[in-house]
Amino acid sequence: MDHQNMGFIARESTQRFRELQIQLRDRWQNIEQFEQSDYDILVVPSLTLDPSELKKVEGSHHYEERLLFSLIRLRNPRNRLVYLTSQPLAPIIIDYYLQLLPGIPFSHARERLVTLTTYDAAEKPLSQKILERPRLIERIRQSLRLDKAYMICFNSTPLERELSIQLDIPLWAVDPDLLHLGTKSGSRQVFAETGIPHPDGSQLVWTIGDLAIAAAELWQRQPDLKRMVVKLNEGFSGEGNAILCLDTIAEINQNGKTSLADRSAAICDLFASMRFQSNHETWSNYARRIPELGAIVEAFIEGEEKRSPSVQGRITPTGEVEILSTHDQILGGSDGQVYLGCSFPADAAYRLKLQEIGLAIGKNLASKGALERYGVDFVAVKQANGNWDLQAIEINLRKGGTTHPFMTLRFLTNGKFQLEDGKFYSRQGQEKYYVATDNLQKPQYRGLLPHDLMDIIAYHRLHFDSSTETGTVFHLMSCLSEFGKLGLTSIGNSPAEAQAIYAQVEQVLDQETNRM
Repeated sequence: MDHQNMGFIARESTQRFRELQIQLRDRWQNIEQFEQSDYDILVVPSLTLDPSELKKVEGSHHYEERLLFSLIRLRNPRNRLVYLTSQPLAPIIIDYYLQLLPGIPFSHARERLVTLTTYDAAEKPLSQKILERPRLIERIRQSLRLDKAYMICFNSTPLERELSIQLDIPLWAVDPDLLHLGTKSGSRQVFAETGIPHPDGSQLVWTIGDLAIAAAELWQRQPDLKRMVVKLNEGFSGEGNAILCLDTIAEINQNGKTSLADRSAAICDLFASMRFQSNHETWSNYARRIPELGAIVEAFIEGEEKRSPSVQGRITPTGEVEILSTHDQILGGSDGQVYLGCSFPADAAYRLKLQEIGLAIGKNLASKGALERYGVDFVAVKQANGNWDLQAIEINLRKGGTTHPFMTLRFLTNGKFQLEDGKFYSRQGQEKYYVATDNLQKPQYRGLLPHDLMDIIAYHRLHFDSSTETGTVFHLMSCLSEFGKLGLTSIGNSPAEAQAIYAQVEQVLDQETNRM
């Protein structure tokens, strides 16, 4: 096929995708009526991310389970749902989520759920596996009422766009042509355009030499810097970050006559000793990734009391920007760069400011045509006067670690987030709080099967109680046996209660596994 025909086909596909997304706008009012909507929802929880970066996350092939909160949409007796996975889901895991639905007979919900799988454990995105199986695509089509269907995903790429086109149903996600806005360099561009404070840093570079020059120029602008953060442009959950400590070459910058070339050379020699946030990363591998993904360098924000809050929003098909939630993130890794979990809502000292900034960023993204969910991460440092300085770090144009806990709370309680105070209220007006993680991980948890976890949950009454709307909802249960890793969302009526419920789960799991 010649280039002219290939270009024509690409334009045709792009046009069809846009037509499908317009259908979302026309259907939006009905889709949003959670109790009255009548739709078929196709869930494709593909982590369509760079495979090498994804490998840094232990058990990432089980992360397709993170969107299982979507099964709670079956609380509406008219909704139907089709859920795709690479490997079959254990029936007990599906049953666990369906039993969370108050007022809905289990059998009724089960009849409205179709689970399909590719039976393919290869290390490539689920969406790609589906596209490689035309008969599976036809089975998906047969499972849907195409005039009442839409597709949701973890993140949107050309693969998800192509699947949307082949199925002829709209994709409720950002157009992949706009994905650059959610990269490290794209985030910095949006922050600059919006006038949002963010760390001093560099443009996107593609070579180690240019990265060294960018770092040297940053050090020249800020000679008191002790550390810098080097980031792969498409890193995931902080695993693509590295810390460059400048103390061993500090004397170079004390001499005002040191040339940029000498400063760059010294920094270039220092790259091999950077502290990588992934335990499995090496400089030789990291260096190879820079020409493939690009990289930036930023000033490391120091502070005695420092936190990592975030704000989540969405852009509707009608162009409206809504703030959904704020969180204080729980970070780990050698320098606190890796996402582990979160608590909702963010501290009252800055949550309304987060919402204000998040709205401004959302409007900028909406003006560029972005759609659906976005999140913005920050570093907050407490100042001597007691105020908090907020610096925006990055934008995520996908579902993230804060998505499933908040949506779980929303679907289970059918409550509302209130913009005026940044809190969430149940339908009875009760304030709701939670602590959530994807990374409750201990060696002694290895070998626990989903059935074992269910036994523990039942015996110790750790389950979510729909009468009080408190308790714990578990996810990533398939990660337990191989990796000793579990996800959970502990919901309470106060921050202290949510934390106590979380602590009880951890204590019980420790006791149960220490007996073995």
